[in-house]
Amino acid sequence: MPRTTKRVALIHMPWGALERPTLGLSLLKATLDREGIASEVYYLNMRFAEYLGAERYRWIAHELPHVAFVGEWVFTEALYGADAARDAAYVEEILRKQWHLPEQRIAETFSLRRYVEPFLMHSLNSLPWSDFDLVGFTSTFEQNIASLALARRLAALRRKPAIVFGGANWEGPMGLELHRAFPFVDYVCSGEADESFPALIRAHRAPSTARSTQLRRIPGIVFRERGETISTGPAAPITRMDALPTPDFSNYFAARSCSSAAQQAPPVLVFESSRGCWWGAKSHCTFCGLNGHTMGFRSKSPARFLSELTELTQRWPCPVLEAVDNILDMRYFDSVLPSLERLDLPGEIFYEVKANLKRHHVAALARAHITRIQPGVESLSTHVLGLMRKGTTALRNVQLLKWCREYSIAVDWNLLYGFPGEADEDYEEIIALLPKIRHLQLASACGPIRLDRFSPYFEQANAFGLHELKPIAPYRFLYPVEGLCLDRVAYYFDFAYQPEFEPSPLAHVAAERLEALRDRVPGTLQGVEHRDELYVRDSRQGTEAPLLRLSAYERTILECIDETRSLKSVMEKLALEYPDHTFDAGHVQGFLDGLVRHSLALCDRQQYLSLVLMPASLRPRLEAASRRERPVAPVTANHLAGELAHASA
Repeated sequence: MPRTTKRVALIHMPWGALERPTLGLSLLKATLDREGIASEVYYLNMRFAEYLGAERYRWIAHELPHVAFVGEWVFTEALYGADAARDAAYVEEILRKQWHLPEQRIAETFSLRRYVEPFLMHSLNSLPWSDFDLVGFTSTFEQNIASLALARRLAALRRKPAIVFGGANWEGPMGLELHRAFPFVDYVCSGEADESFPALIRAHRAPSTARSTQLRRIPGIVFRERGETISTGPAAPITRMDALPTPDFSNYFAARSCSSAAQQAPPVLVFESSRGCWWGAKSHCTFCGLNGHTMGFRSKSPARFLSELTELTQRWPCPVLEAVDNILDMRYFDSVLPSLERLDLPGEIFYEVKANLKRHHVAALARAHITRIQPGVESLSTHVLGLMRKGTTALRNVQLLKWCREYSIAVDWNLLYGFPGEADEDYEEIIALLPKIRHLQLASACGPIRLDRFSPYFEQANAFGLHELKPIAPYRFLYPVEGLCLDRVAYYFDFAYQPEFEPSPLAHVAAERLEALRDRVPGTLQGVEHRDELYVRDSRQGTEAPLLRLSAYERTILECIDETRSLKSVMEKLALEYPDHTFDAGHVQGFLDGLVRHSLALCDRQQYLSLVLMPASLRPRLEAASRRERPVAPVTANHLAGELAHASA
C-alpha cells in the first residue's frame, strides 16, 4: 500500500515500565505500517527516567501502592496549575494517614515535581511535532495525568495535531467522561483499537465534509462534533487473532540503547497468544475487572503463534519472555508447549494460568521453559474460593504449589481477603494450614480485595452485599475539574459491607502468620527413593527429622494422593495395584488420617492430598497417572511386607 507523507506519533508516557515495550502501541505501529501509514513510537517514559534516575523512577512506578496514585499526583500541577491547599490535603489524607509514607519519602515525592516542567518542555522541543497530523497516547494505570499534561501543551501549538487517547483508562464510560472534561482531546479509542485506530486515522484525513459521516461508521470511538461528545458504541473484539501483525518493538530497543536508566534492568520481551479469559467467559470471578467488554476468549493458532514468537526472539533476544495473556489456552498443552520444548529460545517464559492444572500440565510447562506462572491462587479456603467463583479448591491450589516446587517453577500469588460472605472458620483453616506448607512457595503478599470497575462486585454490588460505592479518595485530587463525574472516571472504588456480609477479622491474623513464616527457614518435606523403597524426610521444623520408611502399599497410597483423592478413590487404586490382597477401608483411612495428623497430608471435604515432594525418579509414573494412563511400573504383590501402619509407627 502506498505510504502517505503524513505521520502518526504514538506516545508512551511515565509511569510506563522501563524494562518492557508497550505491546499495544507496538501492535498499532505494525498495523499502520501494513496499511501504509507512517508512525513512530516514542518512549518518553525513558526520557523522564533520565531526569529522575532509574532508582527514583522505579520507586514511584513499582514500589509505592499504585492505588495511592503518587505518580499521577506528581504531574497534577503541570496539568492544572499550582494549588497548595489541594496538595497539602493529598499529602495529609493519602500519603500520611492512609499509606503512612515516611516524611523523608513525602519530601522526595515533592522534589520530583521540579523535573516535570523541564521534561515536558524538552518533549515539546525535541520531537518534530509539526510532522505529525495525529498523536496517540496509550494510558494504563498511572499514565493519565502525564499524558494529559503533554497533550494540553501539544494542543496549544501553532500547528496542532489531533489528539487521540486509548488504553484501559479510557475504556467505556471512563473515556466518555474524560473526553467531555478535557476538550483538547479530539478522539478516544475505547476497547481493542487494532481496527478502529487505523479507520479513525483515515476518517480524520478525509475531507472535512465527509469526516463526521466516516467517524460515525467506526465502532469503538468517541469524537467531538460542534462541541458535543459523540460515542459510536463499543468496538467489536478482534476475532481473527492470526490476522494481527507481529508487533514492531524496534522503537523500544532503539530508545533503550540510548537510555542509561532503562539499561539498569534486563529487558523483558512481551508477547500475546490470546485475548480474553475462557474461564471468565464461563464464570466471571467476582472481584475481577479485567477485559471490560472483551471477555470472550480468542487465541492464535499454534503455527501462527510459534512463528511469531520465533521471529520476535530472533530479532530481539531477551532473558525474560512474558505473555500478556489473562490465561493460557489449554489446547496449547498438546500443541504449542511441545514445540516450545524443542525451540532454543533465548529466555525463560512467564504465563498466567488457571490453578487447577494436572501434574502432567506442570511438567509440560517446565519442559517448555515456562519457569514462572501466575495461577490466580488468591486463597487457601475452599469456601472463599467458591465466593470468588474460582472453580477450584484449597487442596488443588496447594497441589499446584507442590508440583511447581518439584519442577522449579516460580509461582506469583497473593492471599486475598475481605470477600463478602467469608467466615472466621475460613481463616482458622488458613492459619492452621500455613505452617504445613511453608516448604512450598508462600504468597508474596496478603491484602484486602479491591473493587474494580467491570467486575461483578461493581456491576452487581447489592447482590453481593456491598453498598456505598464511591471512587477511592485519590481521584478527587487527580481530577479537580468542574463538572467532571468521578463515578464515571474511576476504575477503583471504596465500598461498605451490608451487616450480614461483614468479612472475618481473622484475616489480619492470617496475614501476620504469613509474614512471620516468610522470615523463617522453610525446610522441606521430601520423598527419597532408595533401592525401590520410599522414605520421607521432614525438616519443616528447622531440624532434620529421621527418615520415615514406607511399606510398599503405604507408598502406593502416598503416590495415589499425590493429587487430591477421596478414600474411595484410594481404595480403588489399591485394588488395582494389588489384586491379590484385600484392604480394610478402616485401616486405609487410619493411615490417611495419620498422615494428616503429622502434617504429611491434608484433608478437606473428605479429599486427601499429600504434601510430600516426590523424587524426580517417580515423576514420570505420576505424570502418566495424571493423564489417566496405566502407571509405567506398577508395584506388584511380592513387594508387600509387614502390616499396614499409621504414620506415627
